Amino acid sequence: MSESRRYSSDFRLSVDIPGRFDEGVTFEILVVIGALSGVTTVLFGFGGGFVTVPVIVWADAGLGSEAMRTAVATSAVVVFAASAIATASTRSEILASLRGKRVLLALLAVGGVVGGLAARVAPAELGRWSFVAYLGISLIDAVARPGFVRPVGVAAERQSIRAGFGLPVGAVAAFLGVGGSVLTVPLLRRAGHSMESATALANPMTIAITAPAVVPLIASVDVTSAAALLLGATPVVVVLRRYGITIPDIVHARAYVGLIGTVCVAMTLSALY
Repeated sequence: MSESRRYSSDFRLSVDIPGRFDEGVTFEILVVIGALSGVTTVLFGFGGGFVTVPVIVWADAGLGSEAMRTAVATSAVVVFAASAIATASTRSEILASLRGKRVLLALLAVGGVVGGLAARVAPAELGRWSFVAYLGISLIDAVARPGFVRPVGVAAERQSIRAGFGLPVGAVAAFLGVGGSVLTVPLLRRAGHSMESATALANPMTIAITAPAVVPLIASVDVTSAAALLLGATPVVVVLRRYGITIPDIVHARAYVGLIGTVCVAMTLSALY
């Protein structure tokens, strides 16, 4: 593999952490992975966090324990951009569910700042294992408790997410670098939304979290990886939003759970080895 296709940590905004990317990671590979994150953005409301955090940990393995911090920062940028593109192409009748939710969105933003600052100063290993732990809890909750994969009796009217959830949801999401969908999709799902609606609404809520969260993390962003991932994700999001994909609700929910499980296993193996 030629040196021109290997990328070092010099492309990161932060220059105080030495290290090199894993030599098996190329710009082209990151573009392909970015395209995958574009698919997850549209289908599952993940602005890339579930995909980009493990990928950047892998790509920046040479940074050692600092790889997780760089991954969270880079993920926040990718998540924000991908979610903004997805939101811009979401049907207005779906977005109407967020009208009058200014307090919720404001608290999500405040939580994003708190979580971003915490991620900046917390030990890298804490962030890594917190990520794994939360995914594991989310997976067990989705499978074991009725309301996500399995319906709860007769369908009820849609309920609103209480504004008070905004601060903790924003803080946890920003700290883990997942954007918010891993928290907001289950909440929306249990509030009576279809998977299509829940995953679509996760994107504007993710913007509220990641916009302020990026600020305290900006110095740790891996610019080259972020650019490659967005180069792959952007056209995929635009095309899928324009032409749409229809998936049966139960299949959609099970696929969401399957993706959480896959990423949880991948991050656990990464942390152990």
